[in-house]
Amino acid sequence: MEFIKSNFEPSAINCGILHIGVGNFHRAHQAYYINQLLEFKDQNQWGICGVGLLPSDKKLMDALHSQNLAYTLTVCGRNGDKKVYEINSIQELIWGIENPEAVLNKIADESIQIISLTITEGGYNIDKENGNFDINEEQIKHDLENPQNPRTIFGFISEGLRRRKEKCNKGLTILSCDNLQHNGNTARKAFLTFIQAQDSELAPWVEQKVTFPNSMVDRITPVTTVEDISKLNNLSGMEDKAPVYCEDFIQWVIEDNFAEGRPNLERVGVEFTQEVDIYENMKLSLLNASHTLLSYPAFLKGFRKVDEAMHDEDILEYVKEFMNEDITPYVPAPPNTNLEDYKKILIERFSNHAVSDQVSRLCADGVSKFSVYIVPNLIKMIEDRKDLKRIAFLVASYRHYLKYKVDDKGNSYEINEPWLSNEDQKNIESSNVLDFLNISPFKSCNLIEKDSFIDSYIIYAENINKNGMSIELNKLIHKQ
Repeated sequence: MEFIKSNFEPSAINCGILHIGVGNFHRAHQAYYINQLLEFKDQNQWGICGVGLLPSDKKLMDALHSQNLAYTLTVCGRNGDKKVYEINSIQELIWGIENPEAVLNKIADESIQIISLTITEGGYNIDKENGNFDINEEQIKHDLENPQNPRTIFGFISEGLRRRKEKCNKGLTILSCDNLQHNGNTARKAFLTFIQAQDSELAPWVEQKVTFPNSMVDRITPVTTVEDISKLNNLSGMEDKAPVYCEDFIQWVIEDNFAEGRPNLERVGVEFTQEVDIYENMKLSLLNASHTLLSYPAFLKGFRKVDEAMHDEDILEYVKEFMNEDITPYVPAPPNTNLEDYKKILIERFSNHAVSDQVSRLCADGVSKFSVYIVPNLIKMIEDRKDLKRIAFLVASYRHYLKYKVDDKGNSYEINEPWLSNEDQKNIESSNVLDFLNISPFKSCNLIEKDSFIDSYIIYAENINKNGMSIELNKLIHKQ
């Protein structure tokens, strides 16, 4: 094990980035890259001011404040090697619930040139059915009517930009780092829709002064459990209340579209391009979609760790067939990328024992994940009259996971689905298996009218309930 200390003086760093959503992924990915960059003395204006806007953020923020915002990142290689990094790139940390004025004034501070986001796929408040920003959501309506007392990220950024316009009139960049195709376009749509509804005078300024680059991010970063904290600290020899661990693979591709300045992240391996979409499509269609594909069958078979599930022959073959037969025809290779090598590396990454990601993390918020990772390619497959049996099996597995809440081994579980509507819940609880196809992520592809899908889906839904996941997945793989 190698321990790598930060090679810069934290007191010499100024904050040029405000990041909203300081979770494990941010701390293993963007904060790691920035930590590497800050070793270049001419880049010391790019420290991070972290912001949390949720009640659940307090625990992590308290832990980081207790250790001067430093933490350890353990990078777990596929070959078994581990490296522990001391991360000092987060120089300030503000909990917006406790100190909203500090967040608003920081957005208005001209030294902040980038606001980056990891707020999850569902955090952009986009209606799953029509693709529009949901202006009627209750918290959104509160912020529209109370601009100086915001509760949502949209209210905070709108009021912060209003103050920025008045204070320094300098633009900035809002950089989404979430797993959404065209995430910058999605962010632009969401924020501008909100701002136009709240302040028609601010909206033209934002359109002129604020840019929303698209980006693609990649690094598998599991949730850190209490047991993980003990193991990580034993490895590092540190007493870290908020350690993070992740895989050794990392990638960040960004559209070079910044309003003011930007960090020279190419020095530490970040790729800048005008064609992010081709990288996004590859990653979301192969990595994220495959994660969703394996999650529900694996969980229902009784697996709780992704690496263990990937050593199950049926799960492994299910993922490989999905990648090769269903997805590869719709994935153009980015420059200097060999798709066969990329898929081989993905299987190695999913199987990495040292990372041991939680299957439950992949299952969480399926409503958002199906909309982003599965449905776009499913629509193309339907148009091309492709074989839909693996997707039908996945949808039947998702229904069983949500409806019955018991796996093959008799273990009960709780689900984490923050975006299920009341109508969705009724369709899940219905005894008619076809009603499930009316839940929000599937409405855009109208599965209820696709006979090629329906015939397989009904059989899988009924047989998974009758025979269990293990038997039915085995029959699917062996084409019985």
